[in-house]
Amino acid sequence: MPTLTNLLLFALAALGLLLIPGPSVVYIVTCSAAQGKRAGFASVLGIEMAGLLHAAAAALGLSALLLASALAFNVVKYLGAAYLIYLGIRTLVTREKQSQIVATPSKSFTQIFLQGFLVDLLNPKTALFFYAFLPQFVDPSRGSPVAQMLILGVLFELVGVCTDSLYSLLGSAAGRWLTQNSYIQRWQRYITGSIYILLGVTTAVTGSEKR
Repeated sequence: MPTLTNLLLFALAALGLLLIPGPSVVYIVTCSAAQGKRAGFASVLGIEMAGLLHAAAAALGLSALLLASALAFNVVKYLGAAYLIYLGIRTLVTREKQSQIVATPSKSFTQIFLQGFLVDLLNPKTALFFYAFLPQFVDPSRGSPVAQMLILGVLFELVGVCTDSLYSLLGSAAGRWLTQNSYIQRWQRYITGSIYILLGVTTAVTGSEKR
């Protein structure tokens, strides 16, 4: 079991890292701006659930496979990039039946949760991040390294729920402002779709880094 001091240091380090926006944060803000804070929270839950799986994989050593195999890393990376680009293209080509204002079609909270889950699960950078970050706070003299990494992974995701929920609230507030602007509302579908595509392209061309 990690010491209380080590847990506090880890939580502070995690907070500093999580406050820096990454692809997951952009996805959360996009969902929140389009459909409100409840949709944003659904995306947060999906992303954090995938993060827990990545943390568990890192604790069990599975993430080492991505480090050892360039092919495995690239396959997962390009699958994630393709999925983001697919979401963007689908958003761009989908039209509301209503003829007055073109907006991004609403999705169920289950769809948003699953999409958030897949966005983070198919990001190998998240797996590599956990594999590189968690061991820095493990003390072998304090017990099983696997158990310690699992505890740290859960703590990281709990901090992530807080920071990502904050971004969700900010995104929903921005969304309320955008809905009052008819010009921006007409372009909302194109803005959202373009963001997804940009995230996909960025994922495909960048190397290993934080989510």
